[in-house]
Amino acid sequence: MKPCSLLPFALLTLLAVGCSKKSEPEVTPPTTPPTLSERAESAVDKTKEAAVDTKDAIAAKLVEWKLTPSDIKDDLAKSGRVVRDKTVAAGATVGGVIDNARLVTVINGKYVADKDLSALKINVDASEGVVTLRGTAASADLIGRAIALALHTDGVTQVVSLLTIDTGETSNGTM
Repeated sequence: MKPCSLLPFALLTLLAVGCSKKSEPEVTPPTTPPTLSERAESAVDKTKEAAVDTKDAIAAKLVEWKLTPSDIKDDLAKSGRVVRDKTVAAGATVGGVIDNARLVTVINGKYVADKDLSALKINVDASEGVVTLRGTAASADLIGRAIALALHTDGVTQVVSLLTIDTGETSNGTM
C-alpha cells in the first residue's frame, strides 16, 4: 500500500475520534440572590436614569412647545396667560376616556417630584383634557416647566396657565 492512500483514511479516523468525544458541561458556580441593599441600589440607579431621561425629554419639549422663558414672558405681557395645545396625529386618541381626577393627581405628583416647583403654590384643575394652572412660580422658566410637565401627561390636550411670577412681595408692597 502506498503511503499517500493511507493519509485520507488516517484523517477520517482522527475526525471520527474527535467528534465522538463528548463535551463536558461547563460548571458554573451557584449565584446568590442580590441582597436588599443591592436591589435598592439598582432601583435607585434605574430611577435616576428615568429622571435624567424625563428631564431631557422635557427640555426638548420646552423649545418645541415654545415654553422658553422669553416665550412665557411674551405671552404674560400680551394676555396675562399662557395657552398651549398638544397636537394629536389624525385618528389618534389622547388617552381614551379622560379621568379629571387622575390628570390632577398625576400632574401634582410631577410637581412634587420636581425640586424647583412647588405643588403647594400651583393649583391644578382639569376638565376633559384641558388643564388649568393657577398660582405662582419663581420664574418664567419654572412656569414653562410647569406647563411642559402638565402637557406631557397622557390625556392632556391643552394647558391654560394663569400662573404668575412670584416676586416675593406681599399685597401691601412689603417683602
